[in-house]
Amino acid sequence: MAYQLYRNTALGNSSLQVILDELIPSFLNTYRFCDNLWTFVLNDVEFREVTELIKVDEAKIVDSDGKNTGSNTTE
Repeated sequence: MAYQLYRNTALGNSSLQVILDELIPSFLNTYRFCDNLWTFVLNDVEFREVTELIKVDEAKIVDSDGKNTGSNTTE
């Protein structure tokens, strides 16, 4: 819920725009938002951990808004 409050502020909207503006020319191949699901396809990505670096040609990141839309429960 706090995430939604943040995203609905000018700071939240501008932060997302800054990130997308940085990713688009360098790594972001495609992105889309459909049915409350974000999908990003990135090129030439580096994943870093403390002592390890993994480079991949393409990575796909899928993220949802966290709402459970697949089940129908009653109380």
